[in-house]
Amino acid sequence: MIKKRYSNLVLWIVGINVVFFLLIMSLAFFLSEKVFNYVAFTPSDFVQGKNLWTLLTSMFMHGSVSHLFVNMFSLLFLGSFLERLIGSKRFLGIYMTSGIIASLFFVLFAYAFNLDPNIPAVGASGAIFGIAGMLAVLTPKMPVYILFIPIAMPMWFGVILILIVMWFLSITVNLPIGNVAHLGGLLCGLAYAFYLKNKYKRKARIIADFYS
Repeated sequence: MIKKRYSNLVLWIVGINVVFFLLIMSLAFFLSEKVFNYVAFTPSDFVQGKNLWTLLTSMFMHGSVSHLFVNMFSLLFLGSFLERLIGSKRFLGIYMTSGIIASLFFVLFAYAFNLDPNIPAVGASGAIFGIAGMLAVLTPKMPVYILFIPIAMPMWFGVILILIVMWFLSITVNLPIGNVAHLGGLLCGLAYAFYLKNKYKRKARIIADFYS
């Protein structure tokens, strides 16, 4: 599971996100803001079979510079580490799958709980939570710093904390945070991590002990 082929894929993904953001923002400025309709993921469109490509494009678009910065910083921090652990091929697979599952969760909850299905979503957060979920299983005791808290905490607790904080902010401050999508990505990452942990028991134990 460790020391697989490594190609620094995270930097490429970050680069694609930045370039795509600048491209779409430029097109929106010089042409029309309607361009966002062709890259953002909207549950109602997906159910009707419209703009299905947004299942992918939405993963590489962000709503603002701050949104882009926070996600890319998190991706560099968590993604680079996970890519070294499981290799670039597996990393790309879980990254893309988590992002897609996150969007499907967004659709499922929108219709299951009678939420507005016309609200669009963009961002790499679902895929990033998939990465976080994997690390919470593979390196659960690795000390990390979350949300500028000057106290190190185990990875598994940090992931739960940030998820709870985001839910809290979305409810109390009414921030447009895709909590359901985050949950979908997280569950995807957890599932794949448990699969690898069971398949490579000895290596997984060595990794967990080394980063505890």
